[in-house]
Amino acid sequence: MLRDPRCFCVLVLALTSLIYGTQSANILGLFPSLSPSHLIISMSAAKILAEQGHNVTVVTVLDPTVTHKNINLIQVPLTKEEIKQRSEAIGAKQKSTSSNRFISILRMSGQMNSMLRKMADVFKDQRVKDLYLNKGNHFDLVISGYFMNDYQLGFARKVNAPVVVLAPGPPSQMLNSLIGNPNDPVEKNKDMTFGDRLDNFITSLFYGIFVQQINQRNRDYYAELLSDDPNMPEYSEMLKNTSLVFFCSHAASEGSIRANVPAAIEIGGIQIKDKPDPLPKNLEEFLGNATHGAILLSLGSNVQGSHIKRDTVQKMFKVLSKLKERVIWKWEDLENTPGKSDNILYSRWLPQDDILAHPKIKLFINHAGKGGITEAQYHGKPMLSLPVFGDQPGNAFAMVKSGFGLQLSLLTLEEKPFAEAIKEILTNPQYSQKVAKFSSLYRDRPSSARESLIFWTEYVIRHRGAPHLQSPLVHIDFIAANNLDIYLLLAAVIISVLWILKVVKKWKYRKLARHFKVKNN
Repeated sequence: MLRDPRCFCVLVLALTSLIYGTQSANILGLFPSLSPSHLIISMSAAKILAEQGHNVTVVTVLDPTVTHKNINLIQVPLTKEEIKQRSEAIGAKQKSTSSNRFISILRMSGQMNSMLRKMADVFKDQRVKDLYLNKGNHFDLVISGYFMNDYQLGFARKVNAPVVVLAPGPPSQMLNSLIGNPNDPVEKNKDMTFGDRLDNFITSLFYGIFVQQINQRNRDYYAELLSDDPNMPEYSEMLKNTSLVFFCSHAASEGSIRANVPAAIEIGGIQIKDKPDPLPKNLEEFLGNATHGAILLSLGSNVQGSHIKRDTVQKMFKVLSKLKERVIWKWEDLENTPGKSDNILYSRWLPQDDILAHPKIKLFINHAGKGGITEAQYHGKPMLSLPVFGDQPGNAFAMVKSGFGLQLSLLTLEEKPFAEAIKEILTNPQYSQKVAKFSSLYRDRPSSARESLIFWTEYVIRHRGAPHLQSPLVHIDFIAANNLDIYLLLAAVIISVLWILKVVKKWKYRKLARHFKVKNN
């Protein structure tokens, strides 16, 4: 008989793990994205699974800032020339004030082509190919980090394992088809006008064209990388093997409210720790002495200080150095800082999530990256966003619309509006109140992002891919899925009935005409 209640608890936990748990599994993470923010999300998920006791192997291009002793890292790094080209491309975006949207799209498209090419080349690396060529390797699951790279789902077939997708954003046209998630071409809310809905509909049509172009590119990469194996299925058939998609979103708080199939699992905020780690001593002391509060300024991992126009940096420094609040500024070149001021601390790298959790932080100045905005919303910190390219303008617009802060253009930043925006956010309580209310909603879930990730990952492993989760729409063609053949049949029946009625009417008319003609004669 167990008299010690602690022993009883241990026994219960052990029995529970035997019934519901998944023994240590071998998990392969394919995270070749060249976006540091995407890699932070992917590696955060990998770390959680490693902490759960699973053996995780991860393929990356960039050097991850998040890691764990149970993660075996296979890095296929950029060459010096590729690093230089990437830095120059990012720098050009920060210094170009062109308002021509077409030119901006062309520039972004050119950079995207090189990014996608590098991601595909990762799978030609011998160390990556050995993952399936070495028959001694065994994987229970593949996690595919998403960045317009559906072709890499085929890698799961090569290692004979089920696959789940880890998406850095909410459900979208690019991903919904993988799991049969419904697509609504027009996002709706109660305040939308006809013009708003029409604009969204047209935007959706153009986005659909873009998706088709990406699909064709994926087909080409799939053929290039995997077509030499006769056992590999046709590209469209390969896509039907996706078990589920982890979306880094939380519709209940972020919106929009939408219908999702069971294979759409939301884990928004997965990169945020349940309990923040202690800050480095210099940061802890700096914030501890911030009598009037503090501001965090970080423009993400891509944008470095050298990428920003020098006069813009000086305008920012003049404003920030005059504040009574202390400022933590992410700045890479500590030998050439914007200037010296007692209220400013420069740092090459910052534990952003841990800093935002600190009660002394009153404002987060950011570049409107999805990850940074999510962390600020989770910790209830108002924001001033300085977006430049990609999804940043859209993220900033949504943040401002929600009332969590303001936005300015980094490319055209001037001293006076920068100072006024900071003062407005710091002195007007409406911003902090609204984001604090959102934070409460964002955290209030039946299970945390971490718990959802662990449960559903192990669920797919336990049930060998969990094919029962798949929507029938995944295996039905476009015509059947939209009942176009039924509508065609109904149209044919209606047309036939109308034609028969017309023929009968003409026949009766002619018969009556002959009858009256005979009668009159």
